Amino acid sequence: MSGTDETSDVAADAAVSWETPRLKGLTTWDADWAGLRVVVAGIGASGFSAADTLIELGAVVVVVDGGATAENEAKADTLRIVGARAVLLGAEHTVELPLVDGQPADLVVTSPGWRPTQSLLADAARAGVPIWGDVELAWRVRIREGRRTAEWLTITGTNGKTTTVGLTESMLLAGGKRAIAAGNVGTPILDVIRDPQGYEFLAVELSSFQLHWAHSVSPLASVCLNLAEDHVDWHGSYEAYRAAKASVYDRTRIACIYNVEQRETETMVEDADVIEGCRAVGFTTGMPSISMMGVVEDLLVDRAFIEQRKDSAAELASISELGDVVPRHLVANALAAAALVRAAGLPTSAVRDGIRAYQPGEHRIQVVANEHGVLWINDSKATNPHAASASLASFQSVVWIAGGLSKGVSYDDLVREHAKRLRAVVLLGADPAPLESALSRHAPEVPVSLHPSLHTGQGYDGGSPDPATGATLMQWAVTEAARLAQDGDTVLMAPAAASMDQFSSYAHRGAAFMAAVHARGGQGTTAKES
Repeated sequence: MSGTDETSDVAADAAVSWETPRLKGLTTWDADWAGLRVVVAGIGASGFSAADTLIELGAVVVVVDGGATAENEAKADTLRIVGARAVLLGAEHTVELPLVDGQPADLVVTSPGWRPTQSLLADAARAGVPIWGDVELAWRVRIREGRRTAEWLTITGTNGKTTTVGLTESMLLAGGKRAIAAGNVGTPILDVIRDPQGYEFLAVELSSFQLHWAHSVSPLASVCLNLAEDHVDWHGSYEAYRAAKASVYDRTRIACIYNVEQRETETMVEDADVIEGCRAVGFTTGMPSISMMGVVEDLLVDRAFIEQRKDSAAELASISELGDVVPRHLVANALAAAALVRAAGLPTSAVRDGIRAYQPGEHRIQVVANEHGVLWINDSKATNPHAASASLASFQSVVWIAGGLSKGVSYDDLVREHAKRLRAVVLLGADPAPLESALSRHAPEVPVSLHPSLHTGQGYDGGSPDPATGATLMQWAVTEAARLAQDGDTVLMAPAAASMDQFSSYAHRGAAFMAAVHARGGQGTTAKES
């Protein structure tokens, strides 16, 4: 880790493209935002929140979105009422950067889903107009006279972010802190910042998209849980994706937390430009060394935030308190969350009580039914090979329901690693070819089922999927999996792909799976998520 201090960090700001003299002083809510000309790209949850905030600050705001839907029109009407100068809906408005009151924009605030290569953003970059995300804006307005300023604990990783953020929030609340999960989960971060009571801590989930557009965030503690190939289509390369994830550590003040079992995350910490005095703290599902969180027998323990860490460890919680089905990656997520809150000064009791109080969401290693010797698991949140690998590793003999929108990733390593545990594979997805070909190369003996009338082979055309088609596909997949499964098997729906080709979201896909399982007579039970 290379250390820096607050003075040198601020001095460097003027040299980077996201900063201009007009923007440099805009680092608190009470700064002079009045008259700042801003284009907000996107009118989704984060874009709407950004526009609303900027209008309240006194900026002159133009909002642009390519979708002229009824929902967007309703949002546009609201923004016009509160003072947006213009709201431009339709693809024709996203081609180039619009003027604001007849003059060039001072700033673009983009929704995280907009790619850097998108025409309007590329036009802004060519013109030298700084581009921020809503997270960057939130960081700059977090300090407000008369209100407390929250400390940020930032969490990223290819998988496990939402679980870790939820556990972190639960531990903070158990420790008596006013805290909330924000960012890429739950309430938009700018709505959290504007809460009248204010918060002591924010557990901030950050996607690689959000990190790409965040430039000056300086968290109390940060973690990259893991790293695997994902979103290459958005970032343009794995290297760019990795760089975005690594930036979570920049300017961290107290502790950079890394995954001992993935050396690449430790390298990120070593290369990060942090605030002087920041520590590197590891987490491992094995025996921890000094300055690590880890596992001793069936206990989660701390050898990082205790005075006697050279020859002892503090007990945090038992693994069994995480739930009935506790895969290895859930243990890792809990240890990462524990490291974050311990860095924030919370006692070990807050970790234990937070784990006990934590209520997981659906679609993450969720037990749906257990009947006739077959366990049915919904892990629709496994939207990439890395997440699916962790899920597959949790079970010995699997009928795997998989496939969907691949996002340009390779399945060779995934299939090669888990071929021996596959009883059979049932394929989803409008274009099953990427996964099907990997199975034929690395698991040729494993039976593979496809439904010819529901697999178009044409890939995803960008349109909205037909819910009826998704439901029909899932009913077939569950029926086929039941035919193939034997006593002692797990039917695991861990698609290793996004859902948008045949479902509206991973939640829709998971709900369709659960409905199809229950229609067969299985009685659902809920387990802790991964």
